[in-house]
Amino acid sequence: MNYSQPKIDQMVLALPGASEFADGGVWKRIDFAVMDRLHEKGYITNPRGKQEPVRLTEDGLALAKQPPAR
Repeated sequence: MNYSQPKIDQMVLALPGASEFADGGVWKRIDFAVMDRLHEKGYITNPRGKQEPVRLTEDGLALAKQPPAR
């Protein structure tokens, strides 16, 4: 089965967008390949490291709050 990586990324980005902390942090217990792609696109801070939360960027938060494209 072929999956659309952009659609997967958008769906995964919606998860932290729905559960962000008051300071914009989100838990990063999501597949690292997806998290790395979101970081490369500028939607989240670097997911690699010892800190548990990452931060949504302004662009990432705006995209996370948008309804999914059909």
